[in-house]
Amino acid sequence: MSGLIKRSVLLSGHATSVALEPEFWAILDAIGAELSLSRAGLMIRVDAWRGRRPLASSCRVLALQWAGGDRSFAEEKTS
Repeated sequence: MSGLIKRSVLLSGHATSVALEPEFWAILDAIGAELSLSRAGLMIRVDAWRGRRPLASSCRVLALQWAGGDRSFAEEKTS
């Protein structure tokens, strides 16, 4: 895998950044496209979905679940 790519996002009014491998970003971008969400919109939804898990870990878990065919994230309603 290549080096990490860092992306910044505003979550709950606070600026934060997430550093992931390009392969994970590619899957997350595909998830966003399938769900008609911008990168920021997807990160906001992941933030609401993640519970107490760190944001970067949650992104990786989501990418792995999605790549494995688990689409439950698409059906979950987050506030």
